[in-house]
Amino acid sequence: MHFRLVSKVLSLLSATVSLSMVWPLFWALRDGTGDAHAFVVSMVFGLTFSGLLFVPGWREPYKDLGVKDGYIVVGLTWLIASTIGALPYYLHGCTSSFAGAFFEAASGFTTTGATVLADIEACPRGILFWRSLTHWLGGMGIIVFTLALLPFLGVRGMELYRAEVPGPVAEKVTPRIHQTALYLWGIYTMLTLSESVFLMFGGMNFFEAVTHSFGTIATGGFSPLNKSIGQYGSLYFETVITLFMFLSGANFALHYRFLRGDARAFARDEEFRTYVWIVLASVGVITVDLLLRGNYGSLWQALRHSGFQVVSVMTTTGYITADFEYWPALSQWILLLLMVVGGCAGSTGGGVKVLRFLLLSRHSRAEFKRILHPRMILHVRVGGKIVDDAVVGSVATFFVLYMTIFAAGVLTLTALGLDVLSALSGAAATLGNVGPALGVLGPMDNFGVVSEGALWVFSALMLLGRLELYTLLLLLVPGTWRK
Repeated sequence: MHFRLVSKVLSLLSATVSLSMVWPLFWALRDGTGDAHAFVVSMVFGLTFSGLLFVPGWREPYKDLGVKDGYIVVGLTWLIASTIGALPYYLHGCTSSFAGAFFEAASGFTTTGATVLADIEACPRGILFWRSLTHWLGGMGIIVFTLALLPFLGVRGMELYRAEVPGPVAEKVTPRIHQTALYLWGIYTMLTLSESVFLMFGGMNFFEAVTHSFGTIATGGFSPLNKSIGQYGSLYFETVITLFMFLSGANFALHYRFLRGDARAFARDEEFRTYVWIVLASVGVITVDLLLRGNYGSLWQALRHSGFQVVSVMTTTGYITADFEYWPALSQWILLLLMVVGGCAGSTGGGVKVLRFLLLSRHSRAEFKRILHPRMILHVRVGGKIVDDAVVGSVATFFVLYMTIFAAGVLTLTALGLDVLSALSGAAATLGNVGPALGVLGPMDNFGVVSEGALWVFSALMLLGRLELYTLLLLLVPGTWRK
């Protein structure tokens, strides 16, 4: 580990987070609310901390950044960002404890969308804009955002990119990592602006259109309204948001190829086709279940709500139009499973990812054939391409580790006093970066009802899920810190 270099890079990344508070500060000053002071103090603290980090390594060249350094930088960046990001909530008094403030910030940056705020609309617009902005920064990634802004980090920026981007393989769309970061953020911004325009065209005001677009494209789910998207009761808004949630749950490399003229980029991608089929099958089964159980009186109403919630949960956005806590058990369990599956690799969605389940199913099928035909040479293929055995092995290891952490989280939460359903769904929702859960953590409730100890557990699960386990766990391994 190169301590001085790590400290220097961390200073730039923490400064990026601190300076981003200028935008919510604008809303606070415009409205004349008391949150302006909270943002000024938080920015001063964050920039002072960044300055202290910069001093030890200001002469260190970026080209010496190694693999271990990359994982340390990314892991610590997200912990620092969540800590600095928590300050406005705590200083303004939106949360009663720092544990709650840290939870809210971590939920924002990890695009989980779970909240401890009982009355969201009581908070000033500066705080609400900061909530949604943390989504947008964390959706594509704080590191990727900084790589796009600071090209000189691109010398060894791949180490940072690989440690932050979700999925079994960190895919570059161009040979240069700085250019890749620029293109990805360009597409990300274009989708955000497009959705904002569509929402305003339907009558949504500028503030709500932008904050909802932040939450949609980042697949986060923070809304400035207490009842989320359901508060509008608008089919137009639901349709627009469903479409953009679905697009954000797909691999952003496919968006890049499509925009570059590859008209069949999505149709050729096997993971995307599987993603589509899972969504369609889930919507179909839940719609029928809701009709048979009498939750809705018409096919259209059942289809409308099941379609929105399936896309919202599978992409791990977490927006709600209906309280699915009152849906039949089958529908609830399907949603719970979708929380684990998540979106596509390379998307802003959380969860295990469709690609990993696709690889695991192909690997299981190959093992069955190998048992029947021991001498047969078999390869796991996805999209007609042979997948390296090392990738398949890492996916299997990841899944086992994911389920182990999930089980440990459930056990810890029940030990802290949560009932089984709340602990089970809460662990799935936070580790998968979904947001709303079941039980006392249902879609119309909030996480403020749990103890501070449980909030720290949920915060840890959110960060572990967003950084795909290894990046954060490596900080606990002594060998990571040795030279």
